[in-house]
Amino acid sequence: MLKAINEMLTNTTKQITLYLGLSILIVGVVGGCLNIIVFLSLKTFRQNSCALFLIFMSFVNIGQLLTSLLSRILISGFSINLTETSFEYCKFRTYCLQVCSLTSFTCMCFATIEQFLATSLRPNWQKYLTINRAYLLCIMSLIIWLLHGIPTLIWFSPVLSNRTGAISCAATNPTYLQYMNYVYTLVLIGLLPLAITVVFGSLAYWNVRQIPYRTIPLVRRELDKQLTSMVLVQVVHNVLVIVPYVSTLLVSTIQYVTIKSPNFADVVLSNATAGYIYYLYYASPFYIYVCVSKRFRQQFLHVILRFVRKQTQQPAPIGLNQIKPQNLAESG
Repeated sequence: MLKAINEMLTNTTKQITLYLGLSILIVGVVGGCLNIIVFLSLKTFRQNSCALFLIFMSFVNIGQLLTSLLSRILISGFSINLTETSFEYCKFRTYCLQVCSLTSFTCMCFATIEQFLATSLRPNWQKYLTINRAYLLCIMSLIIWLLHGIPTLIWFSPVLSNRTGAISCAATNPTYLQYMNYVYTLVLIGLLPLAITVVFGSLAYWNVRQIPYRTIPLVRRELDKQLTSMVLVQVVHNVLVIVPYVSTLLVSTIQYVTIKSPNFADVVLSNATAGYIYYLYYASPFYIYVCVSKRFRQQFLHVILRFVRKQTQQPAPIGLNQIKPQNLAESG
């Protein structure tokens, strides 16, 4: 009976991988590309610090989906595990996963803080995060997380897992393993970014409510309100998709469930479901912005219509409006 239940749960996990995982991957990569195109196509967005953080975040989100989610789908859905056979790929995947996730969360925190400053009552705070400083923060955060991930290249390798009974990519250093389980998972991609974005998002929301009572140019006022709405809705969404993932990982780490445990299949299923829900953080920003911001929707439609017109426009035949010299001579 228990074996039949475990087989059923295993098949369910595979179906979730094939349908939910693949859908999130395709939708996320397409949405990330559209995000970049829309933001870069409008000068107002290109010159805004918050939009720059969101553009940078879109790039690393695409990288996260292609390196982490794609390999997870291949492993769970198609039993293609390159980390078992490739020592280099094991290190590369984990390194890219860390760098992309931490850079993405950092950009999200910067975007939330920027909106708090941009909507502040103090004029000197409004101009603090200039576009040049935003560029510098993006580059510095990427460099910091590239350096932070170096121990991954040293201590991660394919090892026989006591939990699953199969070869998996894991940290061979016990101290670094504890760091990954608790500091990286619980703090750096869990509680810390959520706390920062919730606090500064709430402060930005309070500032935006005061905007109608201030003397601010109409274009700036509307841009601040829409960007703040985009960021705030994404903050709420992030809480909903990140908390279940961090909670399940923490519970499974504390319980230390192995393949011989009666509830092993349950834990695998819950981790897989929470994991794919977590990837919605990387896949959903474009669709959040389209739903929330009228300006973003208008620019997206403008980009699509311009692309369609360019594809359907037929070039004029060569010489269509040209008059041959001999015809001129004959007519004269």
